[in-house]
Amino acid sequence: MGATSGIGQTCAEMFARQGARVVLTGRRVAEGEAVARRIIDAGGDATFQMCDVSEPESVEQAVRVAVGRFGRLDILLNNAGGSANADGPVTTASLDEFWHKMRVDHFGTFLTLRFAIPEMVKSGGGSVINMVSVAGFGNLTGGRSAYASSKAAVMNLTRTTAHAFAKDRVRVNAIAPAGVGTERIKEMLLVRPEAKAAVAVQQLGLIETEDVAYAAIFLASDESRMITGHILPVDAGSFAD
Repeated sequence: MGATSGIGQTCAEMFARQGARVVLTGRRVAEGEAVARRIIDAGGDATFQMCDVSEPESVEQAVRVAVGRFGRLDILLNNAGGSANADGPVTTASLDEFWHKMRVDHFGTFLTLRFAIPEMVKSGGGSVINMVSVAGFGNLTGGRSAYASSKAAVMNLTRTTAHAFAKDRVRVNAIAPAGVGTERIKEMLLVRPEAKAAVAVQQLGLIETEDVAYAAIFLASDESRMITGHILPVDAGSFAD
């Protein structure tokens, strides 16, 4: 979910190179279809399905398309969402931005879990990877209260869902990146001093989308078969002190 650009796009392309059959979703049809074509041109198997993760019918249809195309669902990567300049401390953040974050990041993740997990249970298990952020730990947020609170909510949803479905061999984990060099983040660094300050504590520098994708591939693989309910930071040493 959320694979038309940035982290989601890189994850889709790298999963396909590992042999995964990929259903990309997102709201931007032209961009999503272009990513799917690139995967196919490189020898992979991919299809794009338009999906608004905040709408139950849209999410249910995306899951139905994935199962109909490939016969089963083994891996779910929830990547839809992101921060915006309308965010800020609770005293100044846009209320519309707060509810947008909760609807897309939190409720959207809730919906994808709701419809995807039953298909994984039918197949004997699977791996869910939710994309959160170090902002959800309560610091390095740059005052982004809407974004931070929505990601913290997804962290807790990850843990509770992992507990509920461990018996069904459905593993549920999350990745918490610090600042990643996507176009959106690069634009934010130009206009928000607090964003620059947050990235400055990353001792290994600005993270690349590939770094996050490698973590996702690990959590999707059998090498992580005994890991569930875990929040994996990919933070370039932000918390090393």
